[in-house]
Amino acid sequence: MKLGDGVEQAVHCVLVLSGLSKDGVLSAAAMAEFHGVSPSYLLKHLQALAGAGLLESVPGPKGGYRLAKAVDRITLLDIVVAVEGPEPAFRCSEIRQRGPSPVASHFFKTPCAVNAAMLKAERAYRAELKKVTVADLGTDAGSPLGKAINARTCAFFHLNERNRTST
Repeated sequence: MKLGDGVEQAVHCVLVLSGLSKDGVLSAAAMAEFHGVSPSYLLKHLQALAGAGLLESVPGPKGGYRLAKAVDRITLLDIVVAVEGPEPAFRCSEIRQRGPSPVASHFFKTPCAVNAAMLKAERAYRAELKKVTVADLGTDAGSPLGKAINARTCAFFHLNERNRTST
């Protein structure tokens, strides 16, 4: 199974947005620049996340995006479904009923064993994604990687965060 690039971009944008101040927002263009991705492609995914109720879209020249839910209420499955859609990755087309001399149709009342196995794997995959929240994905702020990520993100927020709450 291969998930589109939009899933990775969406997860990382949600992670970045989780660090905003209470009233802060980030534009799609700023997030695209931060991640080095296509603004139009990213915007499509941000709109899907907003449509799914995971992000809030704030209109206007000082607008942008922010989380619509707490980080402990947004799962990886929520993000994948928002970006990729709710359909299973495997879709059985009943290939066993095509071609010359197919077996009689009364044999096809039960699901194909291939379809059953693939759907079982899909349920397991989705169950695992549902267990992981955005809150679970944070980097240890005291580690060298955590410090580097925090420094990069803080500098980015300083330049790009809109509607920042004064503290």
